[in-house]
Amino acid sequence: MSTENTLLKNVKTVPTILLSNAFSMPMIGLGTWRLNRNPTDVIYDAIDVGYRHFDCAHIYRNEPEIGKAFKDLLQKDVIKREDIFVTSKLWNTFHEPSLVRKACETTLKNLCIEYLDNYLIHWPMAYKEGDELYPKDENNRFIASPVDYVDTWKAMEPLVDEGLCRTIGLSNFNMEQIERILKVARIPPSNLQIECHPYLNQTNLMEFCRSHNMVVTAYSPLGSPTSPYKKPGKYPILQNPKVLEISDKYKKSPAQVLIRYQIDRGNVVIPRSASKDHMRENFSLWDFTLKAEDIQALNELCFHGRYMIMVDAQNHPHHPFADELS
Repeated sequence: MSTENTLLKNVKTVPTILLSNAFSMPMIGLGTWRLNRNPTDVIYDAIDVGYRHFDCAHIYRNEPEIGKAFKDLLQKDVIKREDIFVTSKLWNTFHEPSLVRKACETTLKNLCIEYLDNYLIHWPMAYKEGDELYPKDENNRFIASPVDYVDTWKAMEPLVDEGLCRTIGLSNFNMEQIERILKVARIPPSNLQIECHPYLNQTNLMEFCRSHNMVVTAYSPLGSPTSPYKKPGKYPILQNPKVLEISDKYKKSPAQVLIRYQIDRGNVVIPRSASKDHMRENFSLWDFTLKAEDIQALNELCFHGRYMIMVDAQNHPHHPFADELS
């Protein structure tokens, strides 16, 4: 374990951003999708490095293991509940309003905590309700549910009223879909989580979110090298010549440059890593900032190259990227 002084220094160094409900969100967190190591051990290591923001989801199927670490660390007073910021997400098969609260309670039980700091609708597409999390037809296409995500949102709002969630938001929604939510929302979304990196810089969506007081969280900031989908671009982002050039300029790793790129644009960022060495590298960002011309150079790499396309659901009426797949 790190020394207490080093640990406190790491934690205190992390900047936060204020959400619309006045809660603060650390600007770097740990993504927990597709961890290739025991998630309990990953959380122990992440806490030791200094991470206090954890991005989880029911569909990642590792919340019980993550919860085991939280429970142990809380019981041993290594951390206090108010020291960590925990996000989770409502999966597509639980969009039916009558299922929303139960899904949230299941996540809380699995994570061994009494409330979520942030709860997001994971995707706008509702899937057929039932035990199967990936319901598919004979053509390997997801089976849609007729539930409208607007009605799902209305079922999310009472979770805030009842103290189960401090903040609610969206993930993988496009502008038109967000606008539909905003028109009916009693509690507006505070956060939008989206894929974001130089190949998909999301500048327009970022500006839209800022105009509606929504914080953007960038997932796959390193280009999602382990995602199961086709990789766009001539080079993996981490090997792009421009990224390498900027990396050399600052004497930082390509990963550090790409993570700092998000923070310097005002986005929260959640790189995923199961390696403690990589976690430490990804977290060591606070002794440099990117110059405006380097941010612009990275922005110019954009060709709307998306990794997380959910192609098997492209016929769903609420698919957020259907226009890109047609």
